[in-house]
Parts: sequence; C-alpha cells; structure tokens
Amino acid sequence: MSGPLAGLKVVDFSRVLAGPFCARTLMDLGADVIKVEPPRPDVTRFAMPTHGDMSGYYAQQNAGKRNVSIDLNVAEGRQLALRLCDDADIIVENFRAGTLGFFGLDYETVAARNPRIIYASITGYGQHGPWRGRMAYAPTVQAEAGFTANSLAHYGEALSGLKTDSLSHADVYSGLQATVAILAALHKRKETGRGQYIDVAMAATLLAINERAHVDLTDIDLGPEPAVLGATDCPFFEGPNGETFTVATSMIGSLTFRFYLSAMRRPDLAKDPRFATAEARQQNYAALHEIIQTWILTFPDMESLDAQLDEAKIAMGEVRSMRELADSEWAEYWGAVREVPDRHGGTYRIPGHPWHFSDEELPETGAPALQGEHNRSIFASLGYKDTEIEAFYKAGALVDAPPLPGAAKKPAPKLDAEKTAAPKAGESKTPAQAKASS
Repeated sequence: MSGPLAGLKVVDFSRVLAGPFCARTLMDLGADVIKVEPPRPDVTRFAMPTHGDMSGYYAQQNAGKRNVSIDLNVAEGRQLALRLCDDADIIVENFRAGTLGFFGLDYETVAARNPRIIYASITGYGQHGPWRGRMAYAPTVQAEAGFTANSLAHYGEALSGLKTDSLSHADVYSGLQATVAILAALHKRKETGRGQYIDVAMAATLLAINERAHVDLTDIDLGPEPAVLGATDCPFFEGPNGETFTVATSMIGSLTFRFYLSAMRRPDLAKDPRFATAEARQQNYAALHEIIQTWILTFPDMESLDAQLDEAKIAMGEVRSMRELADSEWAEYWGAVREVPDRHGGTYRIPGHPWHFSDEELPETGAPALQGEHNRSIFASLGYKDTEIEAFYKAGALVDAPPLPGAAKKPAPKLDAEKTAAPKAGESKTPAQAKASS
C-alpha cells in the first residue's frame, strides 16, 4: 500500500454510510481496511442500481477494503473479531450506543488487549445522555438539528413545503469529522503510546458544520441586510447561450452590491432610489435582477462573462449535472473520477480523491469485495491453520456469502422495532436485539 497512512490497519465494523465513509477515507489515504460484515449483510449491498449482484452504493463506499464475514452471535465469531482487533490501529463502528459492548467488543475490552487502539463510534446523539439509544439515520438527524427547516426557512418559504434532502449530509459530515478526530488521536498516540476512544454525534456534527448557526442561536435584529453574505441571496441567471448559472454574491448586501456595479460599469445605479439601500434593493429585487440579466446577455459567451465577473470579484458557477462535471477537462486533469470493477465484468465510476499530496502517491482503489471474500487469507495471516479456519466455518462463526443471483433484490426481513431497539444501560438484550445488532 502507498499513501500517508500506509502501514495502519483499520477494522471497520460499520455499515450503510457514516462509518463506511470514514473507513473508506482512511483507506484512500493508504490504510489497510478490513470490513467486518455479518451474515445478514450490509443493507447497502441491496441498494439499486446494481451490476450483476454488486450494488453501486456499496461499491462506492467499500471498494478497496478487504472483507471478512463473521457472525458475532456465535462465541467463536466474537473470538475471531477480538483477534482482528489485537493488532489493529483503528476501529470504526456506527451501531447504536452499547451494541458492540453486548458482544464484548467495546472499547474497554479491546483496549485492555490492545492499548494502542483508536476506537471511533458514530451515533446519532452520542454514547451517553438521554438520547443515546435512539435510532438515527441522516434524514431524521437532519430534521432534529435544524438542517431540514433551515433549508427552506432561510429562503422565506413555509415549513409546509419541507422535503427530505436527497443527500445524507449528516452521515457524510460525521464520517469526515470522525476521520479528523482519528488523525488527531494518531498524532497524540505518537506522544503517549496510547490510543483512545472517540465519540462522534451526528446531531452535534450538523451544528458544528452549520456556518449560519449563530443566526438561529442568537437573538439579534438582523435588519434588511442578508443574514450571511451570499447565503440567502445567491441569484440565478441565464447565460449568453441559454446556460443557467448562479453567483455567490448577494444583490442586496451593501458590501456586495457594489461588486455588481463594478462588473456592469454602472456606478449610477448606486444613486437610483430603488437600489440606494439594502431595504430598497430587497423591495425592488425583480427590477434589479432584470437589469443584471439584460447586461449578462450582451456577452458572446460564458468565458468572456466569467472573466468580467472575476475582475469584479464575483464567482459564478454553471448549473451542471454531475456527469457534465465528470466529463469536463478539469475533472480529467484532476482525476476527479475513478473506475472500480463491479465484479460482473464491468465497472462503476465513482468519485476520485479530493486531495493531491506533493510527497505521497495515493493507492489505486481495488475492487469492492464479495461478502467474506478474505476470510481465509486474513485469518491465515493471523496464524490460524486451515483446520482451525474450517472449524470456524462449521461452527457458523465464518460465512462465505456472496449473494446468489437475484438475492440482492430481496429486502432484508423486517424486525419488530420494539424488540430490536438498543437496551438501556444495565439491561440485557433479547435474542432478536442481538440478531439485529449483528
């Protein structure tokens, strides 16, 4: 392996998105990531679309990871999982609070055997406190943390028009914050020789990444000026040849309005009573937008328009599809898209690395693993003999379970939510809870 994290071993107990995204980022930086998948697999293996039996969603978050499939409901399975952790540097998990502790895989147990372990848990609301046991997925946490309401409220729309965002911001941001914390803990470990436990809450993450949080959290009379430069007024325009584009510059704000005057060579508009103040510009927004739009259409192309906007310190961006960006000359230059095998003779195109290093060559992304694909090779490398590995298979601790044709189209069985809810502190789990957690 290459990359700045080459030589580090990560055990990834996570599933769906927040944890897998964190572990994949570590893998992209060079770490060896082993995904531990239960016999009832990561539900994203069933996500559509698929090539053959390989989900694109699963491939994007797990390509390049090695894979073992272990049943933690079997004592021997828990033994194997602990053995994996004995020489690991990092553990990533995103089960409900307390779940891995039920299986004897909590931080205290693992750290007693491996004091250097850095153990990161991602949950909706943290490991302790009144909401520790709540189920959490990105849409629900985004609703709880003001993200959903703010997506409309800051644009003056009624909450009756609420819609769930199609992207899982809470998961992805939490995965990134977990990665940042893990890198900080690795740095500290160089000084102390000890690892530590990292508790990441998705709700707290959404508060932390909200650059407008102070607006909602502080009682201030904001007046007619936009609450945050560009945040509530990023207007859209039509380009010279029918393109749609936006600019990250408010037409209303006193500071930014003058940028438009500079770009259009129209200082006279500052004296127009319709546009003389922020409040007036707000009231006459449509008229101001029409003046700017008419000026835009005098340009022969987007390149010449962009040059004049850039001169006036106005950033613009054309509204493109993701495919259009991926096919651009910039994307080719950067390496913004990579291809990984779909294990069915074709490939998936997935995002490339967001970083370039001056002194590191980042690893090529390998194929997404079949479930349990590396059971034998990984446990053989840990010293288990073939006969011992076969015994683990017979005990049901290890499972080779690549999905059969058509199996990926069958939804996982639904379990009673009450029975599968995480237990409160001090309570034991029912068999249904244990099965669901694994």
